[in-house]
Amino acid sequence: MKVTPLPLYLRRREFLALGAGGVVGGAAMSLSLARSARSDGGPSLPPLPNLKKGPFSTDERQNSFEDITHYNNYYEFGTDKTDPAANASAFPTRPWKIAFEGEIKNPQSVEVDELLKWFPLEERVYRMRCVEAWSMVIPWVGLPLGDIIRKLEPTQRARYVAFTSRLDPTMMPGQRRPVLDWPYVEGLRLDEATHPLTLLAVGLYGRVLPNQNGAPLRLVVPWKYGFKGIKAITKVRFVEKEPPTTWNRMAPNEYGFYANVNPEVDHPRWSQAKERRIGEFFKRKTLPFNGYADQVARLYEGMDLRRSY
Repeated sequence: MKVTPLPLYLRRREFLALGAGGVVGGAAMSLSLARSARSDGGPSLPPLPNLKKGPFSTDERQNSFEDITHYNNYYEFGTDKTDPAANASAFPTRPWKIAFEGEIKNPQSVEVDELLKWFPLEERVYRMRCVEAWSMVIPWVGLPLGDIIRKLEPTQRARYVAFTSRLDPTMMPGQRRPVLDWPYVEGLRLDEATHPLTLLAVGLYGRVLPNQNGAPLRLVVPWKYGFKGIKAITKVRFVEKEPPTTWNRMAPNEYGFYANVNPEVDHPRWSQAKERRIGEFFKRKTLPFNGYADQVARLYEGMDLRRSY
């Protein structure tokens, strides 16, 4: 069987999504199939090559592809859980550049397909805990962010990493409404960003990341609430001071910069002591740092986690 190279497949996918093949009778069927593959058929998405099993994966039961791709928050495509799958299918993810800038010795702008060649892709099965008190287990594929950062060589002044998402109201209908300040921005301390658990995800279930889950590139920090996982990243800037973050800017008394999963610090409007795992009937106890305390608690030694929530 002849396998289409991944970058060529993705560019062809966007070509079809834009309707450029509509002049040919058979193209309508192709477009329909392409849309079906993006929104409904995970196995139809192209596999990512040369995957290796990464460390730290949980052996808990993974949520289904359907769960992960049809129940998520991605306000750029709407505020309902099903909106991203319904509205993100035509979002173009190729060509796509990521700018690395600020306090690094090697600032540069990189095509995402070149970035994928920097290091071997790893599969990491992580728990994901939403601040809304539901959770999933997700088999991500991605690059360790720490490896990328070390290649860029941060200067002595770099203490934080600021992330910016795509601003494109023409293709992201949620950005036409003032639900949030656009573009979405997030941030991590440098030691959080370089922690071995932190991942830049480009795939799901061994295949290309679906648009509704943040394609082509999103952040995954499994010990923090899910809203830290900024999607469709276009810029990564290394800075001296704590950068603003979208939800903290909107409601600072509800959403902190750190956003570490903490069952002892409730959201002002609901408890964080328990969570509902999608697909389960009974709620389960939420674990400190989402069950990753052995790996990350030392990052916050001496801090008052009730104040630095």
